[in-house]
Formats: sequence, structure tokens, C-alpha cells
Amino acid sequence: MEPIPLPLDDLVARLGRWSAGRGPLYLLLAARLRQLIDDGLLTAGTLLPPDRRLAAALAVGRTTVVTAYDTLRQEGRLVRRQGSGTRVARAAIPPGPRVRETSNPLFLHLLEAPDGVILLSCAAPLGLTPEVTQAYRTMTLPDGDLGYHPAGLPALRTAIAARYARRGVPTGPEQILVTTGAQQALALLIRLLVAPGDGVLIESPTYPGALDLLREAAAIPHPVAVGPDGIDVTEAIRVMDRHRPAFAYVIPRFHNPTGTVLPPLPGRRLVEAANSLGVPLVDDEVLADLAFDPAPAPPPLSSYGEVIGVGSLSKVVWGGLRIGWVRGPAALISRLARLKAIHDLGSDVPAQLVATRLLDAYEPLTDSRVRTLRAAHDHLRAELARLLPSWTCPPATGGQTLWVHLPYGDGVAFTQVALRHGVAVLPGATMDTLGGSTARLRLHFLQDPDVLSEAARRLATAWHEYAPDDTAPSATAPSATTPSAITPSSPRPEPAPAALNAITL
Repeated sequence: MEPIPLPLDDLVARLGRWSAGRGPLYLLLAARLRQLIDDGLLTAGTLLPPDRRLAAALAVGRTTVVTAYDTLRQEGRLVRRQGSGTRVARAAIPPGPRVRETSNPLFLHLLEAPDGVILLSCAAPLGLTPEVTQAYRTMTLPDGDLGYHPAGLPALRTAIAARYARRGVPTGPEQILVTTGAQQALALLIRLLVAPGDGVLIESPTYPGALDLLREAAAIPHPVAVGPDGIDVTEAIRVMDRHRPAFAYVIPRFHNPTGTVLPPLPGRRLVEAANSLGVPLVDDEVLADLAFDPAPAPPPLSSYGEVIGVGSLSKVVWGGLRIGWVRGPAALISRLARLKAIHDLGSDVPAQLVATRLLDAYEPLTDSRVRTLRAAHDHLRAELARLLPSWTCPPATGGQTLWVHLPYGDGVAFTQVALRHGVAVLPGATMDTLGGSTARLRLHFLQDPDVLSEAARRLATAWHEYAPDDTAPSATAPSATTPSAITPSSPRPEPAPAALNAITL
């Protein structure tokens, strides 16, 4: 039986923060590989990447990988033969049924034990605001209520519907499904709308959590590039017309990760085309309220036609308040509610009561969050300009992240060096199915200024180790956001990436 090959990018992602502990790197690498094998995440017969390729992807010497492999060979966990590569040894206990587990560093970093690494990977507000604390302290639990509300508490559904109405999109409570965060909202939509082998239009790059869900559903991606003004609408219409995907997933406002904003006229074209072609259009609105400019926001896509909206309170309020929602036709919401009932019978009632209270005074809460974000954004960009002048870092107009372009090299390999210096960032390759973001990093600015300064210092130290000859500022690199950058100069040619694209659907 032929050994099962393991994609290099998948293994690198599963290794996570393998180098953050104490001791020689080969022992740290062997320890994480041992854990993956013992946990059944590397199954018997799996063919591991060759020494040189894994060493390049991890930004370590080949000896580190060879010694780690040999350590596990001596333990009986690996089999190494000249000409046939390195394989996971046959297990004494046969593995159970396999399910698709995430190799997304966005999620894997959350599963790691605290180890002093500064996480600029998962972007969510830190801590509770006084408003959230007060809402929890003063809430009154319903008396005589069964507590199971698969579609959501009626009061919260009404409050979310009213919020859409205030934005010019008439909505009734029957058009709202309350979910356990926006991630569950996307998961339910994909489970309902997508069968194995169905096509889905996605942006490239895009939110990596959506890519995990599509991979789990065995969907076929139809990626469309994101430019300075958001998704290429002309290409998106061509893809929808040719492939008639099960649905199209877009992030038109403060796109994750590029930060772009889709202008109103292209947005209207996209909605009208999707409606005409019968392609459900999913608008991820999670970041839509985080605009740095106080000018009135452009209308949501749902104001132009039939659009399925996905929202959440996690980015404005707190990641631990797991309240999201879907807005759509009442018939769709009814079907989603029946599907949700199978999985959890309804989201947490106390959290829904708190969310209802917070939506009553949502604008002041949003304004406060935006002021904090704008200051942190400016602080991190200033620190990067001071310590890493060769990096290209366009300003964002909203949201929570910066989309950084390295002057040369490979983002996956550099993030490995950064981890060894105590800071975690997301490489662009984990978000881009077209493979065009290998020299990109996504950094969030949701930390206190002193933590952001320390993170920038660690990144600078890591960069000087990764690229010791980089002493001159680089040119403004081609950007998927805006043409402005921290410091202009001339880029070096990028070598071939050291690791494969980290997301392959």
C-alpha cells in the first residue's frame, strides 16, 4: 500500500507554536511531532515531507529536522528508509473514523497553552468593557422559560432586526437567526447550502475560518482576486455565470484580511448579478461597524437586493460574547433554525439577554471601540515604520488588522522565526487560494500600546535573523489595499517560496 503523502503546508500549520518552549530546536520539533502522532493527527503510514523542504518551511537548518526525525525513529514512531522517505510507523491501535480537523493557525494558536507568545493572529477585543460588565450584572433571567430557543430569543431577534431597519434595510424578527458567533452562522449556511463537490465563490485572500468550513464540506472553491477596491466584480460575475456556485461569500466592508472597502456601485452590480443568476450572496458584516472615518457608512449590500447577511458582536464587544446572527429570507431562516436545533437547541440565553441590552446602546459602544482601534492602529504602524522600514504597511480605514507586505521572502517561513521570538502572526498564504499572498502577513492591533511596541520589537529581531542583509527600506510593493505605504524604496525580487500555499481546498 502506497504511503499517504502529507502536504507540507498542512504539517507546518499543525506544528503550531512548536518552537516556543525551552531546549534545542530538534527536541522541541520532535516533541510536537510526537504529540501529533500520539494524538492520532498524524496517522500510521503518513509520508512526512523531506528533510530539506520541511527545514526550509520552518526556517531551521536541515540538521534540526534530520535529528528530530531520527529521535522519533529510535522511539519507533517513524520509519525512515533511503529512497522511500519518512513515514509514521504502524500504530498498535488502529485509528478510528477520521474527521476533518483544522490545521488553520488562526484556531490552533487558540488551543495552545499560555506560553508568553504575543498573539497578533486571532483578532478580538481583549477584556470586558464597563457596559458589558454592567449588562451581565443587571440581567434578569426569564422565569418559567424552558431555555431552548433554536432561532434565538424573540427580544434579541427583534433588536437585531431593528438595527437593520435603522440602516435602511427593512427587516422583521422572522428574518433573523441568532447563532453562537458568526463562525456558527457560516457553518450552518454551508451545511445547508453546500453538498460535497459544489462550487463556492470566494474572495482571494479571504477569512481563513471560512476556508476551513468549505474544506470540511468538500466544496470546490472558485476564487476571485481582491484588489484595491475589494473583489473584482466583473470577474465575480463571470465566475457566477459560468459555474453557478452554491453561493458566493464576500466581505465588502473592511475586508478580512486586506481591509478594502467595496464601493457602492460595484456592490450594487454584484448583488443584482447574483440575484439575476440565482446565486445566493453571503455578506460577512462582522467588521462593518468598525469605520475610522466618522462619515456616514455606505449602504449595506442587502439594501440593493436579496442578500444573506452574517453579523456578530464579537469584534465590537468581546470575543467571549458568542452572539452572532444570520439575516435572510424567512424561509431560509426557518430551515437554518431547524438545522441549528439539531446541533445545540439554541445559543446561550444569558449571553442573548446581555446582547439585547447592549444593542439598545450600540452606537456609543461602537464609537468607543473605534476610538481605541484607531489609536492602536496608528501606534502599531508608527512602530513598524521605525523598526521595520522595509516592510510595506498601508493604513487601514477600519477593521482590526494590517495587511503587511514583506520586501522579499516567504511569510510562512518568517512566521516560524517570529514564533521563536515570541510573537504569532498569520502568514498570507493561509488565506489565499490563488497563492498570491506568500509574502504577506496579517497583524491585528487589538493590544495595549506597550504590548504592540514589544510585538514590533520582537518582529524586528526576528526579521533581522531571517533577512540579516535587509538594511535598506523597500519599495512600495503591489498592494491589495491602498497604494500608500510606510516607506517607499525598491523591492528585492522574491525567491520561490519555501513552503507551499497553506490552504488548498
